Amino acid sequence: MSQSSSNLSDIPRHPLPVVVAPTSSNPEQVKRVLRNTYALLAMTLLFSAGVAVTALTLQLPAPGLVVTLVGYFGLLYAIHKLQNNGWALPAVFALTGFMGYTLGPLLTHALALPGGAQTITLALGATGATFLALSSYVLVTRRDFSFMGGFLFVGMVIALLAGLAAVFFEMPALGLAVSAMVALLSAGLILFETSRIVNGGETNYVMATVGLYVSVFNLFTSLLSLFGLGGSND
Repeated sequence: MSQSSSNLSDIPRHPLPVVVAPTSSNPEQVKRVLRNTYALLAMTLLFSAGVAVTALTLQLPAPGLVVTLVGYFGLLYAIHKLQNNGWALPAVFALTGFMGYTLGPLLTHALALPGGAQTITLALGATGATFLALSSYVLVTRRDFSFMGGFLFVGMVIALLAGLAAVFFEMPALGLAVSAMVALLSAGLILFETSRIVNGGETNYVMATVGLYVSVFNLFTSLLSLFGLGGSND
């Protein structure tokens, strides 16, 4: 009996592996990302608005569909590659400045329509109110909207293809439907992007800023179409 006990005592005892539950996001890191994101978002929106007003004042021509798509996706790709590099910020301002330039001719067209200034003001106000309401909801409730990612991505791809079809086949009704679809998807993306920051899913404020900026830009342009431009035959 004593020998058996001795043999048992010689067996090395390996502790069972401990499964550590994933820790929640670091509150300080979340605050830092939120602060940097909103600061950069404010600067890019102001810069984009300044470029748009300049393009409007100088009556610059629209860059065209091909140049717009190549410039937009090319700069998005560059930002993705440079997101952890010092050149990321210049790339962000290049993207937002380019998008501001594409907005200039759209505003010129809107102002040429009856009630164009009121339409722009209404679209701008609705965009700001929507962004503030949705962002505040996520910041207060901290609800996780990450489950919407796949749906929103597919929806945007469908909206892009439908929008191209509306342009090439000159279908105003389809264009209005696409604008409504993009407005809803943009609202969903604001919830999704803000939720990712709040819950620690996005720790790069450059990418967070770009995601929110694109959502706000698309929301504004789609509301502008719904409120006024879509009804024009020009």
